[in-house]
Amino acid sequence: QVQLVESGGGLVQPGGSLRLSCAASGFTLANYAIGWFRQAPGKEREGVSCISNLGYSTYYADSVKGRFTISRDNAKRTVYLQMNSLKPEDTAVYYCAASPVFRSSCGSPYDYKYRGQGTQVTVSS
Repeated sequence: QVQLVESGGGLVQPGGSLRLSCAASGFTLANYAIGWFRQAPGKEREGVSCISNLGYSTYYADSVKGRFTISRDNAKRTVYLQMNSLKPEDTAVYYCAASPVFRSSCGSPYDYKYRGQGTQVTVSS
């Protein structure tokens, strides 16, 4: 059974950090690019960051550049999103998605073959 399971979300104060994990099962992660997306209430879905299948290429949205870092450990079947200097506007449901094709600006989550259910990130004092 194919699954992408996100974890690591929670409540954090502005300026704080969280590390999200995206654990894959049921398919060969090393053959897939992974994108992290987020959606806040009343806002458009946004591609936050994505990484190619072996990690050689990455993309970051301007809104997170310099604060977020995407990485992957194919041996552990997990992709990470390290989020530092969090801001209230980072509050959203974050979810990961897998695609056999790496898109330089992540594209739409509907371009991806598999998608997780998401994890809530709330940045508030």
